Amino acid sequence: MVRFSDIDLIKELRQNARMSYVDLAKIFNVTETAIRKRVHSLEGKGIIKGYTINVDYKKLGYDVNAIIGIDTLPDKLLNLTNEIKNDESICVYSSSGDHMLMVEKCFKNYEELREYVKKLEQTKGITKVCPAIIVEKIK
Repeated sequence: MVRFSDIDLIKELRQNARMSYVDLAKIFNVTETAIRKRVHSLEGKGIIKGYTINVDYKKLGYDVNAIIGIDTLPDKLLNLTNEIKNDESICVYSSSGDHMLMVEKCFKNYEELREYVKKLEQTKGITKVCPAIIVEKIK
């Protein structure tokens, strides 16, 4: 029996989540059924939580991609997190690093980014807003 690791399978799926089970089976030299069972097992265990797409937002007219660090008053963190995650952000992360929240969001231009930052700065409970422009996605 040929053995392949879950992490090897996950690496392939991260490169192309739409790759067919047949193509994955060829890569690992196993049957399509073995791949199907492994993927279903990883999904069932909650290891694979979903599938996503890689979007070129610039082609949609969003020229500015930013990661924005946000600090809040501790008692406002949960409510503000819920507000922010319900806007059109790409990702919202809680963090133990420099900021309590990290938000990835795209904007049509720098003025739109400035307006968003200003809105955040004026939001009751937010104590600090630190935007960083993403220049290039490397991986």
